[in-house]
Amino acid sequence: MPSWMPRLLRWIVAIIIVLFIAYHLTRALRGFIVLVLISLFLAIALEPAVAYLSNRGWRRGLATGFIFLVVTVLGSLFIALMVPLIVDQIRRLIDNLPEYADQASRVLADLGLGISADRVEAAFADIDRTLQAYAGDLAGRIFGVGTTLLNTVFQGLTILLFTFYLTADAPRLRRTLLSVLPRERQVEVLRVIEIAIDKTGGYFYSRALLAAVAAFVAWVAFRIVGIPFAVPLALWVGLLSQFVPVVGTYLGGVLPILIGFLESAGKGIAVAVFIAVYQQVENYVISPRVTARTMSLHPAIAFGSAIVGATLMGAPGALMALPAAATIQAFVSTYLDRHELVDSALLSDAEQPRQRKMGETGEATERSSTR
Repeated sequence: MPSWMPRLLRWIVAIIIVLFIAYHLTRALRGFIVLVLISLFLAIALEPAVAYLSNRGWRRGLATGFIFLVVTVLGSLFIALMVPLIVDQIRRLIDNLPEYADQASRVLADLGLGISADRVEAAFADIDRTLQAYAGDLAGRIFGVGTTLLNTVFQGLTILLFTFYLTADAPRLRRTLLSVLPRERQVEVLRVIEIAIDKTGGYFYSRALLAAVAAFVAWVAFRIVGIPFAVPLALWVGLLSQFVPVVGTYLGGVLPILIGFLESAGKGIAVAVFIAVYQQVENYVISPRVTARTMSLHPAIAFGSAIVGATLMGAPGALMALPAAATIQAFVSTYLDRHELVDSALLSDAEQPRQRKMGETGEATERSSTR
């Protein structure tokens, strides 16, 4: 046996043991790791605002606490506006089920589908009994709901605590981590951190601006159409359409459309038309101007990143996937050397120049073969 073989075998066994332990620790601490990653993402997103206040004389801890207070007040206000909306719409749905059954039976009769009014009313009566039973059994579910709520509150407080310390003590943490690296490595790590802060902060604040614009325009449209709870519905549309990747627009538009149809068919159609039109205006006019200097991702990359993030970490992963992909893209582009492209028809977007160049190439080939 060669002299180096025992050492190699010992290294292989050690690596296998370390990977085995790391795998099981990761599985056991997956929930905690997700909370830490969410806190790190929020700390990076809050860093530009905290740094802005800190550069103007605020103590970093006070600046972080002020930003937390603003976010907490806005979140509490949103919840306070949404709860009456949900309670009122559920009550109205239960009260109006007989009327909806009568309307549905008339529509089905006009269409000639052969479904009797009695069957429609029986189906709606079953839905009514189910809703009434669920509402009556709600008291019996209080314990389970309370346990889930307590767990959610604990996780939220954990995220807030980690986010506060990661944001307030960010400079000291960076100094501690960089002190173990040589000077050349420190420069590279600082460049990565700067790119991450720039892209994540740009994503967060550009989304917040787009959400504010969408909420204001939706509020004006809902007031014109005349559907109730215009303010909470507008906030719902703005937040979900901007901060939920890929499907946020559809999730944000479903609730106001349903409430519009509960009022009348005309109002429901008007809300649906507004959602569709505004989405196109935002995609082609508003969003490119806002995100031009913050984060630009190809739609396919954004879609794939959201799917990968959701697969790995669920909803938090989908939310963090886009700024993470933008950071990786910016980091890679920093170290890639780009060269001038050659002249080729395959690189042209226009069809006619491509065909003309191909024709010229064919004529040149034909002349050379004739010679």
